[in-house]
Amino acid sequence: MADDLTNAPGGGAPRPGDARCPGPSTRDLILADGQTAPPALTEARYEFLGDADIAYDRYTSPAFFDREVENLWPRVWQWACREEHLLKVGDYLTYDVGRHSVILVKSGPDEIKGYINACLHRGTQFRPSDSRGVAPILRCPFHGWSWSLDGQLKAVPCRWDFPHVTDEAYRLPEVKVERWGGFVFINMDPDAGPLADHLGVLPDHLKDGWDLANRYTVLHIQKELETNWKAAQEAFLEAYHVFATHTQALPTAADANAQYDIFGETVSRFIHTIGHPSPHFTRPQTQQEILNKMGSAPEGATVPEGRLARSVASEHLRKTLGAEWGLDLSSYSDSEMLDSIEYFLFPNMFMFPGVGLPMVYRFRPIGSDPGRTLFDLLFLRPLAPGETRPEAPAAHRLTPGDSYASAPGMSPGLGFVYDQDTDNLAMQYKGMQASRKRGQTLGNYQEARTRRMHMTLDSYLRD
Repeated sequence: MADDLTNAPGGGAPRPGDARCPGPSTRDLILADGQTAPPALTEARYEFLGDADIAYDRYTSPAFFDREVENLWPRVWQWACREEHLLKVGDYLTYDVGRHSVILVKSGPDEIKGYINACLHRGTQFRPSDSRGVAPILRCPFHGWSWSLDGQLKAVPCRWDFPHVTDEAYRLPEVKVERWGGFVFINMDPDAGPLADHLGVLPDHLKDGWDLANRYTVLHIQKELETNWKAAQEAFLEAYHVFATHTQALPTAADANAQYDIFGETVSRFIHTIGHPSPHFTRPQTQQEILNKMGSAPEGATVPEGRLARSVASEHLRKTLGAEWGLDLSSYSDSEMLDSIEYFLFPNMFMFPGVGLPMVYRFRPIGSDPGRTLFDLLFLRPLAPGETRPEAPAAHRLTPGDSYASAPGMSPGLGFVYDQDTDNLAMQYKGMQASRKRGQTLGNYQEARTRRMHMTLDSYLRD
């Protein structure tokens, strides 16, 4: 295997950020499929953002963590749930991030409201953290104070003892709630700008066949990770780790020539193709051998002369998934059926608008420990024409030692890949604490999304 891949456009030493892996680019590989792909898929936008180390204290320091709790999470738009979590009037869900807790309620047929999850009497949570259910009223379990779903004070036991409590002054404090793509977003800052300003290019890119509002949740896995929330999600911001972490994928995953895009302060993306070998994998292969290793077509499937393995694999997926879901998938390109197309929305949301890899991720701190993170992993499925959006399934919670493959409904093969992804994280976090070199060194291109995330984070911490 090659371990030093360098490409200096035009010869000589490249300018910082200009170096690329030799060979075809992601765009070249997608266009070689000979199909019409969505314009967003072949767009490229990168900028060099610097090369200074990222200090480990940003991950391990309780003081830095406290700054995030005070200045980031109460002021940033963040995805709290899917609309299918709150289908009926009275449905509720609690969303927790660090010490913050919000309760979301379906307050009307097409209305969702969010409140700070704390009674105005003595602070007790209305509902436990990370819970969901039905709540026709918001009633404190401690002393019974209650509010209607629109936030109006409804009842105070022994009201005669509280002449200083007025209905108007004791309305529940609301958080801002907006919806996009089938997701429910919240912002605890009453002065926050609109969600649209935060979404950047996403509404323009994630539309038509990529519109996540036309999908629904079929599987939800949560796992606690023994690391900082930023370190956890950085493992999914790049494909650079495939070489060492997912060595079994090198014959079929074009990792080093993946494409990385920076779409402003809040949105970034990578695309890496499946069905093309890694530039690190130099052993000659036939297209038939590649198909056999992909695992995306039935045993015995063959690659006709002049076709690519990925073409045969995507054709099989269109047929089988289309039949299973009651959908015509013929309009989706091979890239949309197979490739890892991942958008990141600051601070902690990942979306895959393709068909074959239909995931959504979220990473958030648990409580007040900078070394504990909750990883939400959701799988979305397209709605068939006329299909009613079903209620979201309950989340299956895993402990740090559990395998993703143990979750009911999870593909064992994909579960193994997620185990590989997250098994490194506890060791990385311990290494961050022990290292004499007090920061991580990032690649200028392949790890630019991590640097962009930290730059945006700093803009919240400076204000």
